Amino acid sequence: MTDTGIGISMDKKDVIFQAFQQADGSTNRKYGGTGLGLTISRELAGLIGGYIDFKSQEGTGSTFTLYVPETPVLPEASGIQEAAAAHEAVIPGVPSSSSSSEEVLATDIELSDPDLLTVSEMEDDREHIKPGDRILLIIEDDIHFAKILLDIVRAHKFKGIVALKGDRGLALAHAYKPDAIMLDIQLPVIDGWTILERLKQQPDLRHIPVHVISVVDEPQQGLSMGAMAYLKKPANKNQIEGALAHIETFVDRDLKRLLIVEDDVILRSSMVELIGHDDVIITAVSTGAEALRELGREHFDCMVLDLGLADITGFELLDRIRQTKHLQQLPIIIYTGKELDMKEEIELKKYAESIIIKNVKSQERLFDETALFLHRVEANLPEDRRNLLRKLYNNEDAFEGKRILLVEDDIRNIFSLVSVLESYKLNVVFTENGREALEMLQKDHNFDLVLMDIMMPEMDGYETMKAIREIPQFDKLPIIALTAKAMKEDRQRCIDAGASDYITKPIDVEKLLSLLKVWLYT
Repeated sequence: MTDTGIGISMDKKDVIFQAFQQADGSTNRKYGGTGLGLTISRELAGLIGGYIDFKSQEGTGSTFTLYVPETPVLPEASGIQEAAAAHEAVIPGVPSSSSSSEEVLATDIELSDPDLLTVSEMEDDREHIKPGDRILLIIEDDIHFAKILLDIVRAHKFKGIVALKGDRGLALAHAYKPDAIMLDIQLPVIDGWTILERLKQQPDLRHIPVHVISVVDEPQQGLSMGAMAYLKKPANKNQIEGALAHIETFVDRDLKRLLIVEDDVILRSSMVELIGHDDVIITAVSTGAEALRELGREHFDCMVLDLGLADITGFELLDRIRQTKHLQQLPIIIYTGKELDMKEEIELKKYAESIIIKNVKSQERLFDETALFLHRVEANLPEDRRNLLRKLYNNEDAFEGKRILLVEDDIRNIFSLVSVLESYKLNVVFTENGREALEMLQKDHNFDLVLMDIMMPEMDGYETMKAIREIPQFDKLPIIALTAKAMKEDRQRCIDAGASDYITKPIDVEKLLSLLKVWLYT
Protein backbone atom coordinates (compact mmCIF):
# COMPACT_ATOMS: atom_id res chain seq x y z
CA MET A 1 0.00 0.00 0.00
CA THR A 2 1.50 3.30 -1.08
CA ASP A 3 0.25 6.74 -0.08
CA THR A 4 1.26 10.30 -0.89
CA GLY A 5 0.78 11.62 2.62
CA ILE A 6 3.04 13.51 4.99
CA GLY A 7 5.54 10.67 5.26
CA ILE A 8 7.33 9.33 8.32
CA SER A 9 10.85 9.96 9.53
CA MET A 10 12.82 6.68 9.63
CA ASP A 11 13.82 7.37 13.23
CA LYS A 12 10.13 6.81 14.05
CA LYS A 13 10.17 3.35 12.46
CA ASP A 14 9.75 1.48 15.74
CA VAL A 15 7.58 4.06 17.47
CA ILE A 16 4.69 4.01 14.97
CA PHE A 17 4.02 0.33 15.66
CA GLN A 18 3.53 1.02 19.37
CA ALA A 19 0.05 1.49 20.80
CA PHE A 20 -1.30 5.06 20.83
CA GLN A 21 1.79 6.38 19.02
CA GLN A 22 1.89 8.32 15.75
CA ALA A 23 4.56 10.06 13.71
CA ASP A 24 2.90 13.28 14.87
CA GLY A 25 2.18 12.48 18.50
CA SER A 26 0.59 15.77 19.54
CA THR A 27 -3.07 15.82 20.57
CA ASN A 28 -3.79 18.73 18.24
CA ARG A 29 -2.18 17.29 15.11
CA LYS A 30 -3.78 17.91 11.73
CA TYR A 31 -4.56 14.26 10.98
CA GLY A 32 -6.78 12.21 13.32
CA GLY A 33 -6.69 8.62 14.52
CA THR A 34 -5.97 6.75 17.72
CA GLY A 35 -2.56 5.28 16.91
CA LEU A 36 -3.82 1.68 17.17
CA GLY A 37 -4.16 0.71 13.49
CA LEU A 38 -0.56 -0.35 12.89
CA THR A 39 -0.32 -2.03 16.30
CA ILE A 40 -3.33 -4.21 15.56
CA SER A 41 -2.25 -4.84 11.96
CA ARG A 42 1.19 -6.00 13.08
CA GLU A 43 -0.31 -8.39 15.63
CA LEU A 44 -2.76 -9.79 13.07
CA ALA A 45 0.08 -10.29 10.61
CA GLY A 46 2.04 -12.12 13.30
CA LEU A 47 -0.87 -14.46 14.03
CA ILE A 48 -0.80 -15.75 10.44
CA GLY A 49 2.99 -16.00 10.40
CA GLY A 50 3.63 -12.79 8.48
CA TYR A 51 4.98 -9.33 9.16
CA ILE A 52 4.67 -5.71 8.00
CA ASP A 53 7.53 -3.60 6.68
CA PHE A 54 7.57 -0.03 5.39
CA LYS A 55 9.64 2.58 3.60
CA SER A 56 8.96 6.28 3.85
CA GLN A 57 10.26 9.75 3.14
CA GLU A 58 9.05 12.83 4.99
CA GLY A 59 6.92 15.07 2.79
CA THR A 60 6.63 12.44 0.04
CA GLY A 61 4.69 9.48 1.42
CA SER A 62 5.00 5.92 2.66
CA THR A 63 4.87 2.37 1.33
CA PHE A 64 3.70 -0.42 3.64
CA THR A 65 4.15 -4.04 2.61
CA LEU A 66 2.47 -7.05 4.19
CA TYR A 67 4.41 -10.31 3.86
CA VAL A 68 2.52 -13.58 4.39
CA PRO A 69 3.80 -17.17 4.10
CA GLU A 70 2.84 -19.19 1.02
CA THR A 71 2.04 -22.13 3.29
CA PRO A 72 -0.54 -21.23 5.97
CA VAL A 73 0.83 -21.25 9.49
CA LEU A 74 -1.55 -22.89 11.98
CA PRO A 75 -0.13 -22.30 15.46
CA GLU A 76 -0.71 -24.71 18.30
CA ALA A 77 -3.02 -23.61 21.10
CA SER A 78 -0.04 -22.60 23.19
CA GLY A 79 1.21 -20.44 20.35
CA ILE A 80 -2.13 -18.68 20.14
CA GLN A 81 -2.04 -18.06 23.88
CA GLU A 82 1.48 -16.67 23.59
CA ALA A 83 0.36 -14.37 20.78
CA ALA A 84 -2.58 -13.18 22.85
CA ALA A 85 -0.28 -12.57 25.81
CA ALA A 86 2.09 -10.65 23.56
CA HIS A 87 -0.79 -8.50 22.34
CA GLU A 88 -1.77 -7.68 25.92
CA ALA A 89 1.83 -6.72 26.62
CA VAL A 90 1.78 -4.32 23.67
CA ILE A 91 -1.01 -2.25 25.23
CA PRO A 92 -0.40 -2.34 29.00
CA GLY A 93 -3.35 -1.39 31.16
CA VAL A 94 -5.77 -1.43 28.22
CA PRO A 95 -8.15 -4.38 27.62
CA SER A 96 -7.03 -6.58 24.74
CA SER A 97 -9.14 -7.11 21.65
CA SER A 98 -10.64 -10.17 23.29
CA SER A 99 -11.74 -8.17 26.30
CA SER A 100 -12.94 -5.04 24.58
CA SER A 101 -16.35 -4.50 26.09
CA GLU A 102 -16.91 -1.48 23.89
CA GLU A 103 -17.33 -3.79 20.91
CA VAL A 104 -20.13 -5.74 22.58
CA LEU A 105 -23.26 -3.92 23.68
CA ALA A 106 -25.88 -5.51 25.89
CA THR A 107 -28.17 -5.84 22.89
CA ASP A 108 -25.49 -7.85 21.09
CA ILE A 109 -25.43 -10.57 23.74
CA GLU A 110 -27.89 -13.39 23.25
CA LEU A 111 -28.54 -14.10 26.92
CA SER A 112 -30.83 -16.99 26.07
CA ASP A 113 -28.04 -18.84 24.25
CA PRO A 114 -28.08 -22.24 26.02
CA ASP A 115 -24.32 -22.66 25.62
CA LEU A 116 -23.70 -19.58 27.76
CA LEU A 117 -25.69 -21.15 30.59
CA THR A 118 -25.06 -24.88 30.35
CA VAL A 119 -21.51 -25.24 29.03
CA SER A 120 -19.32 -25.02 32.12
CA GLU A 121 -15.68 -24.15 31.48
CA MET A 122 -14.71 -25.79 34.77
CA GLU A 123 -16.53 -28.05 37.21
CA ASP A 124 -18.79 -25.97 39.44
CA ASP A 125 -22.08 -26.41 41.30
CA ARG A 126 -24.64 -25.33 38.70
CA GLU A 127 -25.96 -28.88 38.32
CA HIS A 128 -26.40 -29.33 42.08
CA ILE A 129 -28.38 -26.25 43.10
CA LYS A 130 -31.51 -26.85 45.17
CA PRO A 131 -34.21 -24.38 46.29
CA GLY A 132 -32.95 -22.40 49.28
CA ASP A 133 -29.26 -22.73 48.39
CA ARG A 134 -27.12 -19.61 48.59
CA ILE A 135 -25.51 -19.01 45.19
CA LEU A 136 -22.31 -17.07 44.51
CA LEU A 137 -21.28 -16.32 40.93
CA ILE A 138 -17.52 -16.08 40.25
CA ILE A 139 -16.61 -14.15 37.07
CA GLU A 140 -12.84 -14.63 36.72
CA ASP A 141 -10.77 -15.55 33.65
CA ASP A 142 -7.80 -17.05 35.55
CA ILE A 143 -8.91 -20.67 35.92
CA HIS A 144 -6.46 -21.36 38.76
CA PHE A 145 -7.60 -18.35 40.79
CA ALA A 146 -11.23 -19.18 39.97
CA LYS A 147 -10.68 -22.67 41.45
CA ILE A 148 -9.23 -21.14 44.64
CA LEU A 149 -12.25 -18.84 44.93
CA LEU A 150 -14.65 -21.73 44.29
CA ASP A 151 -13.09 -23.82 47.07
CA ILE A 152 -13.37 -20.94 49.56
CA VAL A 153 -16.94 -20.19 48.44
CA ARG A 154 -17.93 -23.81 49.04
CA ALA A 155 -16.30 -23.73 52.48
CA HIS A 156 -18.63 -20.85 53.34
CA LYS A 157 -21.65 -22.99 52.40
CA PHE A 158 -22.39 -21.25 49.10
CA LYS A 159 -23.02 -23.05 45.82
CA GLY A 160 -20.48 -21.64 43.39
CA ILE A 161 -20.95 -21.00 39.66
CA VAL A 162 -17.92 -20.00 37.57
CA ALA A 163 -17.71 -17.98 34.36
CA LEU A 164 -14.32 -17.49 32.69
CA LYS A 165 -15.65 -14.93 30.20
CA GLY A 166 -17.63 -11.74 30.66
CA ASP A 167 -20.56 -12.66 28.39
CA ARG A 168 -21.04 -15.96 30.21
CA GLY A 169 -20.93 -14.18 33.55
CA LEU A 170 -23.62 -11.72 32.52
CA ALA A 171 -25.82 -14.49 31.14
CA LEU A 172 -25.42 -16.57 34.33
CA ALA A 173 -26.30 -13.55 36.48
CA HIS A 174 -29.55 -13.13 34.54
CA ALA A 175 -30.36 -16.83 34.70
CA TYR A 176 -29.49 -17.68 38.32
CA LYS A 177 -30.01 -14.33 40.14
CA PRO A 178 -27.16 -15.22 42.55
CA ASP A 179 -27.01 -13.97 46.13
CA ALA A 180 -23.62 -12.36 45.46
CA ILE A 181 -21.00 -11.98 42.73
CA MET A 182 -17.19 -11.95 42.77
CA LEU A 183 -16.00 -10.02 39.72
CA ASP A 184 -12.67 -9.54 37.95
CA ILE A 185 -12.23 -6.47 35.72
CA GLN A 186 -9.94 -7.65 32.91
CA LEU A 187 -12.13 -10.29 31.26
CA PRO A 188 -12.50 -11.68 27.73
CA VAL A 189 -15.46 -10.55 25.56
CA ILE A 190 -16.96 -8.08 28.07
CA ASP A 191 -14.87 -6.38 30.75
CA GLY A 192 -15.81 -6.15 34.41
CA TRP A 193 -16.66 -2.44 34.32
CA THR A 194 -19.30 -3.09 31.68
CA ILE A 195 -20.69 -6.08 33.59
CA LEU A 196 -20.93 -4.02 36.78
CA GLU A 197 -22.71 -1.24 34.91
CA ARG A 198 -25.13 -3.68 33.22
CA LEU A 199 -25.96 -5.31 36.56
CA LYS A 200 -26.69 -2.00 38.24
CA GLN A 201 -29.00 -0.95 35.38
CA GLN A 202 -31.22 -4.04 35.68
CA PRO A 203 -34.08 -3.71 38.22
CA ASP A 204 -33.99 -7.43 39.06
CA LEU A 205 -30.17 -7.57 39.42
CA ARG A 206 -29.01 -4.21 40.79
CA HIS A 207 -29.47 -5.28 44.43
CA ILE A 208 -27.00 -8.18 44.11
CA PRO A 209 -23.80 -7.34 46.07
CA VAL A 210 -20.73 -7.38 43.82
CA HIS A 211 -17.26 -7.77 45.33
CA VAL A 212 -14.56 -6.79 42.83
CA ILE A 213 -11.23 -8.65 42.99
CA SER A 214 -8.86 -7.34 40.34
CA VAL A 215 -5.31 -6.29 39.52
CA VAL A 216 -6.81 -3.00 38.22
CA ASP A 217 -6.17 -0.42 40.94
CA GLU A 218 -9.40 1.60 40.65
CA PRO A 219 -11.29 1.02 43.93
CA GLN A 220 -13.04 4.40 43.89
CA GLN A 221 -14.43 3.78 40.41
CA GLY A 222 -15.71 0.34 41.42
CA LEU A 223 -17.37 1.61 44.58
CA SER A 224 -18.93 4.59 42.78
CA MET A 225 -20.48 2.19 40.26
CA GLY A 226 -22.15 0.23 43.06
CA ALA A 227 -19.67 -2.50 44.04
CA MET A 228 -19.98 -3.40 47.73
CA ALA A 229 -16.20 -3.76 48.15
CA TYR A 230 -12.97 -3.80 46.16
CA LEU A 231 -9.94 -6.03 46.71
CA LYS A 232 -6.75 -5.56 44.71
CA LYS A 233 -4.82 -8.58 43.42
CA PRO A 234 -2.62 -10.29 44.30
CA ALA A 235 -4.84 -11.32 47.21
CA ASN A 236 -3.87 -13.93 49.79
CA LYS A 237 -6.19 -16.53 51.30
CA ASN A 238 -6.85 -14.47 54.44
CA GLN A 239 -7.96 -11.49 52.35
CA ILE A 240 -10.26 -13.68 50.26
CA GLU A 241 -11.66 -15.29 53.42
CA GLY A 242 -12.32 -11.79 54.75
CA ALA A 243 -14.10 -10.85 51.53
CA LEU A 244 -16.30 -13.95 51.76
CA ALA A 245 -17.08 -13.24 55.40
CA HIS A 246 -18.10 -9.70 54.40
CA ILE A 247 -20.35 -11.06 51.64
CA GLU A 248 -21.82 -13.69 53.96
CA THR A 249 -22.69 -11.13 56.64
CA PHE A 250 -24.22 -8.83 54.05
CA VAL A 251 -26.32 -11.55 52.40
CA ASP A 252 -27.61 -12.90 55.72
CA ARG A 253 -28.62 -9.45 57.00
CA ASP A 254 -32.07 -8.43 55.77
CA LEU A 255 -31.96 -4.94 57.28
CA LYS A 256 -29.50 -2.39 55.89
CA ARG A 257 -28.35 0.67 57.83
CA LEU A 258 -28.19 4.23 56.46
CA LEU A 259 -26.66 7.29 58.15
CA ILE A 260 -28.02 10.72 57.14
CA VAL A 261 -25.97 13.79 58.13
CA GLU A 262 -28.05 16.94 57.47
CA ASP A 263 -28.32 20.08 59.59
CA ASP A 264 -31.72 21.22 58.25
CA VAL A 265 -34.37 19.51 60.39
CA ILE A 266 -37.15 19.77 57.78
CA LEU A 267 -34.98 18.42 54.97
CA ARG A 268 -33.65 15.70 57.27
CA SER A 269 -37.20 14.53 58.03
CA SER A 270 -38.20 14.56 54.35
CA MET A 271 -35.14 12.44 53.46
CA VAL A 272 -36.07 9.88 56.13
CA GLU A 273 -39.62 9.78 54.77
CA LEU A 274 -38.41 9.43 51.17
CA ILE A 275 -35.94 6.60 51.79
CA GLY A 276 -37.50 4.86 54.79
CA HIS A 277 -39.14 1.41 54.57
CA ASP A 278 -39.07 -1.82 56.54
CA ASP A 279 -35.85 -3.00 54.84
CA VAL A 280 -33.66 -0.12 56.06
CA ILE A 281 -32.81 1.36 59.47
CA ILE A 282 -32.09 5.09 59.22
CA THR A 283 -30.07 7.10 61.72
CA ALA A 284 -30.33 10.86 61.10
CA VAL A 285 -27.99 13.38 62.77
CA SER A 286 -27.29 17.10 62.37
CA THR A 287 -23.57 17.53 63.14
CA GLY A 288 -20.20 16.07 62.23
CA ALA A 289 -19.51 15.09 65.84
CA GLU A 290 -22.75 13.10 66.02
CA ALA A 291 -21.92 11.42 62.71
CA LEU A 292 -18.47 10.32 63.94
CA ARG A 293 -19.99 9.02 67.17
CA GLU A 294 -22.58 6.94 65.29
CA LEU A 295 -19.96 5.62 62.85
CA GLY A 296 -17.87 4.46 65.80
CA ARG A 297 -20.85 2.80 67.43
CA GLU A 298 -22.67 1.08 64.55
CA HIS A 299 -21.94 -0.49 61.17
CA PHE A 300 -23.52 1.46 58.31
CA ASP A 301 -23.95 0.34 54.70
CA CYS A 302 -24.18 3.86 53.27
CA MET A 303 -24.02 7.51 54.34
CA VAL A 304 -25.70 10.64 52.94
CA LEU A 305 -23.83 13.85 53.79
CA ASP A 306 -24.67 17.53 53.49
CA LEU A 307 -21.50 19.65 53.27
CA GLY A 308 -22.85 22.62 55.25
CA LEU A 309 -22.61 21.46 58.87
CA ALA A 310 -22.51 23.68 61.95
CA ASP A 311 -19.48 22.24 63.78
CA ILE A 312 -17.06 21.06 61.05
CA THR A 313 -17.04 21.27 57.27
CA GLY A 314 -18.13 18.33 55.19
CA PHE A 315 -14.61 18.12 53.75
CA GLU A 316 -13.11 17.75 57.25
CA LEU A 317 -15.62 15.05 58.13
CA LEU A 318 -14.87 13.15 54.91
CA ASP A 319 -11.14 13.33 55.60
CA ARG A 320 -11.57 11.90 59.11
CA ILE A 321 -13.84 9.13 57.84
CA ARG A 322 -11.42 8.03 55.11
CA GLN A 323 -8.54 7.98 57.61
CA THR A 324 -10.45 5.35 59.61
CA LYS A 325 -9.55 1.94 58.17
CA HIS A 326 -12.91 0.18 58.55
CA LEU A 327 -14.70 3.16 56.95
CA GLN A 328 -12.51 3.50 53.86
CA GLN A 329 -14.99 1.67 51.63
CA LEU A 330 -18.16 3.10 53.17
CA PRO A 331 -20.31 4.38 50.25
CA ILE A 332 -20.83 8.14 50.72
CA ILE A 333 -23.37 10.23 48.82
CA ILE A 334 -22.86 14.00 48.90
CA TYR A 335 -26.28 15.71 48.94
CA THR A 336 -25.79 19.44 49.07
CA GLY A 337 -27.19 22.78 48.04
CA LYS A 338 -23.70 24.29 48.01
CA GLU A 339 -22.44 25.54 44.65
CA LEU A 340 -19.23 23.60 44.03
CA ASP A 341 -16.32 25.02 42.08
CA MET A 342 -14.14 22.76 39.93
CA LYS A 343 -11.48 22.32 42.64
CA GLU A 344 -14.07 21.28 45.25
CA GLU A 345 -15.72 18.87 42.82
CA ILE A 346 -12.40 17.16 42.01
CA GLU A 347 -11.57 16.92 45.72
CA LEU A 348 -14.98 15.44 46.57
CA LYS A 349 -14.62 12.75 43.91
CA LYS A 350 -11.66 11.36 45.87
CA TYR A 351 -13.91 10.77 48.89
CA ALA A 352 -17.47 10.23 47.69
CA GLU A 353 -19.20 7.74 45.41
CA SER A 354 -21.84 10.21 44.22
CA ILE A 355 -22.48 13.97 44.27
CA ILE A 356 -26.06 15.27 44.07
CA ILE A 357 -26.82 18.98 43.96
CA LYS A 358 -30.19 19.76 45.55
CA ASN A 359 -32.71 20.80 42.90
CA VAL A 360 -36.09 19.83 41.52
CA LYS A 361 -34.88 16.39 40.32
CA SER A 362 -32.53 15.66 43.21
CA GLN A 363 -34.91 13.65 45.42
CA GLU A 364 -35.41 11.02 42.71
CA ARG A 365 -31.65 10.73 42.28
CA LEU A 366 -31.11 10.52 46.04
CA PHE A 367 -33.58 7.65 46.32
CA ASP A 368 -31.98 5.89 43.35
CA GLU A 369 -28.42 6.26 44.67
CA THR A 370 -29.28 5.08 48.19
CA ALA A 371 -31.18 2.11 46.76
CA LEU A 372 -28.09 1.25 44.70
CA PHE A 373 -25.57 1.42 47.56
CA LEU A 374 -27.89 -0.27 50.07
CA HIS A 375 -28.53 -3.05 47.52
CA ARG A 376 -32.29 -2.79 48.04
CA VAL A 377 -34.46 -5.34 46.22
CA GLU A 378 -36.71 -3.29 43.95
CA ALA A 379 -39.54 -5.83 44.12
CA ASN A 380 -39.76 -5.30 47.90
CA LEU A 381 -40.14 -1.51 47.66
CA PRO A 382 -43.50 0.29 47.88
CA GLU A 383 -45.27 0.70 44.54
CA ASP A 384 -44.78 4.48 44.40
CA ARG A 385 -41.02 4.05 44.95
CA ARG A 386 -40.81 1.38 42.25
CA ASN A 387 -42.58 3.73 39.85
CA LEU A 388 -40.10 6.47 40.74
CA LEU A 389 -37.18 4.21 39.77
CA ARG A 390 -38.89 3.05 36.57
CA LYS A 391 -39.49 6.66 35.55
CA LEU A 392 -35.86 7.51 36.26
CA TYR A 393 -34.61 4.59 34.14
CA ASN A 394 -37.03 5.02 31.25
CA ASN A 395 -34.70 5.83 28.35
CA GLU A 396 -37.51 6.82 26.01
CA ASP A 397 -38.28 10.20 27.58
CA ALA A 398 -35.28 10.81 29.85
CA PHE A 399 -33.44 12.99 27.33
CA GLU A 400 -36.24 14.65 25.39
CA GLY A 401 -35.44 18.27 24.60
CA LYS A 402 -31.88 18.21 25.99
CA ARG A 403 -29.22 19.87 23.81
CA ILE A 404 -25.78 18.31 23.32
CA LEU A 405 -22.72 19.88 21.72
CA LEU A 406 -20.57 17.16 20.13
CA VAL A 407 -16.95 18.18 19.45
CA GLU A 408 -15.39 15.51 17.22
CA ASP A 409 -13.16 15.63 14.12
CA ASP A 410 -13.88 12.14 12.73
CA ILE A 411 -16.95 12.24 10.47
CA ARG A 412 -17.61 8.52 11.07
CA ASN A 413 -17.84 9.08 14.82
CA ILE A 414 -20.01 12.16 14.27
CA PHE A 415 -22.45 10.20 12.11
CA SER A 416 -22.73 7.22 14.47
CA LEU A 417 -23.00 9.28 17.67
CA VAL A 418 -25.53 11.75 16.26
CA SER A 419 -27.66 8.87 14.96
CA VAL A 420 -27.71 7.13 18.34
CA LEU A 421 -28.29 10.27 20.41
CA GLU A 422 -31.06 11.58 18.18
CA SER A 423 -32.85 8.23 18.51
CA TYR A 424 -33.21 9.09 22.22
CA LYS A 425 -34.78 12.49 21.37
CA LEU A 426 -31.62 14.47 22.11
CA ASN A 427 -30.89 17.57 20.04
CA VAL A 428 -27.28 17.31 18.85
CA VAL A 429 -25.13 20.07 17.34
CA PHE A 430 -21.59 19.16 16.25
CA THR A 431 -18.34 20.99 15.54
CA GLU A 432 -15.13 19.48 14.18
CA ASN A 433 -12.51 21.13 16.41
CA GLY A 434 -12.04 23.02 19.65
CA ARG A 435 -11.91 26.48 18.09
CA GLU A 436 -15.29 25.96 16.40
CA ALA A 437 -16.71 24.62 19.68
CA LEU A 438 -15.72 27.78 21.56
CA GLU A 439 -17.23 29.94 18.83
CA MET A 440 -20.45 27.92 18.99
CA LEU A 441 -20.71 28.22 22.78
CA GLN A 442 -20.15 31.97 22.63
CA LYS A 443 -22.98 32.32 20.07
CA ASP A 444 -25.34 29.79 21.69
CA HIS A 445 -25.41 29.45 25.49
CA ASN A 446 -28.25 26.92 25.63
CA PHE A 447 -26.38 23.62 25.68
CA ASP A 448 -27.01 21.14 28.50
CA LEU A 449 -23.83 19.07 28.00
CA VAL A 450 -20.69 18.80 25.85
CA LEU A 451 -19.16 15.59 24.45
CA MET A 452 -15.49 16.42 23.86
CA ASP A 453 -13.05 14.44 21.73
CA ILE A 454 -9.44 14.76 22.90
CA MET A 455 -7.36 14.30 19.74
CA MET A 456 -8.38 17.08 17.33
CA PRO A 457 -6.66 19.47 14.89
CA GLU A 458 -6.00 23.15 15.67
CA MET A 459 -7.08 22.97 19.32
CA ASP A 460 -7.17 19.65 21.19
CA GLY A 461 -9.72 18.58 23.77
CA TYR A 462 -7.56 19.45 26.79
CA GLU A 463 -7.02 23.03 25.60
CA THR A 464 -10.68 23.39 24.67
CA MET A 465 -11.97 22.21 28.05
CA LYS A 466 -9.61 24.56 29.89
CA ALA A 467 -10.80 27.44 27.71
CA ILE A 468 -14.46 26.57 28.34
CA ARG A 469 -13.91 26.49 32.11
CA GLU A 470 -12.35 29.96 31.98
CA ILE A 471 -15.71 31.34 30.77
CA PRO A 472 -17.71 31.98 34.00
CA GLN A 473 -21.09 30.96 32.61
CA PHE A 474 -19.72 27.55 31.55
CA ASP A 475 -17.84 26.61 34.74
CA LYS A 476 -20.70 24.20 35.64
CA LEU A 477 -21.49 22.97 32.12
CA PRO A 478 -21.11 19.14 32.13
CA ILE A 479 -18.32 17.99 29.80
CA ILE A 480 -17.74 14.30 29.05
CA ALA A 481 -14.34 13.60 27.47
CA LEU A 482 -14.17 11.02 24.67
CA THR A 483 -10.72 9.43 24.74
CA ALA A 484 -9.02 6.48 23.08
CA LYS A 485 -6.74 6.11 26.10
CA ALA A 486 -7.79 4.21 29.21
CA MET A 487 -4.78 4.55 31.50
CA LYS A 488 -5.35 5.99 34.97
CA GLU A 489 -3.13 9.02 34.30
CA ASP A 490 -5.01 9.77 31.04
CA ARG A 491 -8.32 9.80 32.89
CA GLN A 492 -6.93 12.12 35.54
CA ARG A 493 -5.54 14.44 32.88
CA CYS A 494 -9.06 14.78 31.43
CA ILE A 495 -10.52 15.62 34.86
CA ASP A 496 -7.72 18.11 35.59
CA ALA A 497 -8.37 19.84 32.25
CA GLY A 498 -12.00 20.41 33.20
CA ALA A 499 -13.91 17.26 32.21
CA SER A 500 -16.81 16.30 34.45
CA ASP A 501 -16.38 12.67 33.39
CA TYR A 502 -14.87 10.58 30.61
CA ILE A 503 -15.59 7.54 28.46
CA THR A 504 -13.16 5.51 26.38
CA LYS A 505 -13.45 4.83 22.66
CA PRO A 506 -14.93 2.88 20.93
CA ILE A 507 -18.01 4.29 22.66
CA ASP A 508 -20.18 1.88 24.65
CA VAL A 509 -23.67 3.29 24.02
CA GLU A 510 -25.23 2.01 27.25
CA LYS A 511 -22.36 3.43 29.29
CA LEU A 512 -22.68 6.77 27.49
CA LEU A 513 -26.43 6.89 28.15
CA SER A 514 -25.79 6.21 31.84
CA LEU A 515 -23.29 9.07 32.02
CA LEU A 516 -25.71 11.39 30.23
CA LYS A 517 -28.41 10.57 32.78
CA VAL A 518 -26.07 11.33 35.65
CA TRP A 519 -24.80 14.65 34.31
CA LEU A 520 -27.99 15.95 32.72
CA TYR A 521 -29.85 15.58 36.02
CA THR A 522 -27.11 16.46 38.52
